Amino acid sequence: MRKIQFFDTTLRDGEQTPGVNFNVKEKIQIALQLEKWGVDVIEAGFPVASPGDFEAVQHIARRIKKMTVTGLARCQKKDIDRAYDALKEAADPQIHVFLATSDIHMQYKLKMTKAEVLASIKEHVSYARSLFKKVQFSPEDASRTEKGFLLEAVQTAIDAGATIINVPDTVGYSNPTEYGEIFRYLIENIQSEMEISFSSHCHDDLGMATANALAAIENGANRVEGAINGIGERAGNTALEEVALALFIRKDFYQCDAGIVLNETKQTSELVSRLSGIPVPKNKAIIGENAYAHESGIHQDGVLKNPETYEIITPTLVGVSQNSLPLGKLSGRHAFTTKLEELGYQMDETDRKEAFKRFKNLADKKKQITDKDLVALLADQYREEIEKWKLADVQVQYNSNGYQGAIVSISSEENDIKVASRIGSGSIQAIYNAIDDLFQQEPQLTEYEIQALTGGEDAQAEVRVTLFDEKNNREVRGIGVDFDVLHASAKAYVQASNHLIQAIIE
Repeated sequence: MRKIQFFDTTLRDGEQTPGVNFNVKEKIQIALQLEKWGVDVIEAGFPVASPGDFEAVQHIARRIKKMTVTGLARCQKKDIDRAYDALKEAADPQIHVFLATSDIHMQYKLKMTKAEVLASIKEHVSYARSLFKKVQFSPEDASRTEKGFLLEAVQTAIDAGATIINVPDTVGYSNPTEYGEIFRYLIENIQSEMEISFSSHCHDDLGMATANALAAIENGANRVEGAINGIGERAGNTALEEVALALFIRKDFYQCDAGIVLNETKQTSELVSRLSGIPVPKNKAIIGENAYAHESGIHQDGVLKNPETYEIITPTLVGVSQNSLPLGKLSGRHAFTTKLEELGYQMDETDRKEAFKRFKNLADKKKQITDKDLVALLADQYREEIEKWKLADVQVQYNSNGYQGAIVSISSEENDIKVASRIGSGSIQAIYNAIDDLFQQEPQLTEYEIQALTGGEDAQAEVRVTLFDEKNNREVRGIGVDFDVLHASAKAYVQASNHLIQAIIE
């Protein structure tokens, strides 16, 4: 069967989701899990964008052994040089160079003529080819580019040394019939003595990203780009887990093999959701909570008689199970380390010691620890490591017939302590008013969501908040996990406030 490569851009395009900001350790853990899931190529970041992006790409390039690691670069030599420096230690490096080709982008964004665009493609793809064996070129906004010029741009890139051509539907404008035809047209008309790979990159603005990606495969594409859970700019990217399952379940139709380790799908999705702060909708295909639930009595009857009556995907196929973590307060370091490895975590000794300490503290409070508890614990650890200010203490005074009071203290790495007290109509409002005083900020709380990580009276609460700073036009997210809802709420707000400070600085 034809092999379809999976190109994951969760760490680059996915991180462009408003409010999402992975730190270096989080990116490494996601990269390692993607390698475990079976991805062929990972776009680790945009090295020239920031020192943090460069560092993340460099670290991932050093750690990853089975995947191709790529970095994004504009058609500018400084971008290409920066990508080379970040990727030169990779086992299999690749560069992804792009330049817009649609009339609207050339006229208003680039302010370049067609001749200038073609000259830039030739110059910079040639330069990239002098540094990298694998060069991918993307004509940005390809789906809105005049076909003749698109072919000319692609041919120019191939002649300059590109062996991979990505055809991006940058603004989610295309549809399956139209998008598939673009691939057929290019593949039939390019001239090359080398084997050229064609790749799809779709956005979901009209809800057709997955359908468009599959249409590209039907018309000759052998690589699909996207992000886990479909996160990304605006409405997001192609959800890779959807394509993976579509190719597997409908292998009779597509006659393609993806090489994805499907039973790692749920674990991969949950890791990205946890670290990005973007919850997976319950009705999300493949990995949503309701994807394998049956409410209708007729459906329930059919499933009980034969699951295949209403289930085309078995839960275990994608790694959905109810198994709990068989560890408790008497468990030792070896069992704990083994479980971490099963969950896909690879940590150095310092991080492992801190994680074990947190695990022991959790085990003292909770009777049964689940995989979700442990993943949340580790995510909390990674987030706190980069926070300038951490929640130190919360005190709440409750009055059933009046305003509530809260005293909140935060501490820095230098052991500086700040304390503030405020009142509010409710306990959460009082806590958040106090935190706003501590950070000297006035953001809008646009989202507040709380859920139990597991069932039972000892379940931990997970709180997710989204803040918007109108003055700086910035949106950030925060997550807090704790047994106490108020403490979890405070942790989430402090984390988001730290992100807001960092976003303003950048």
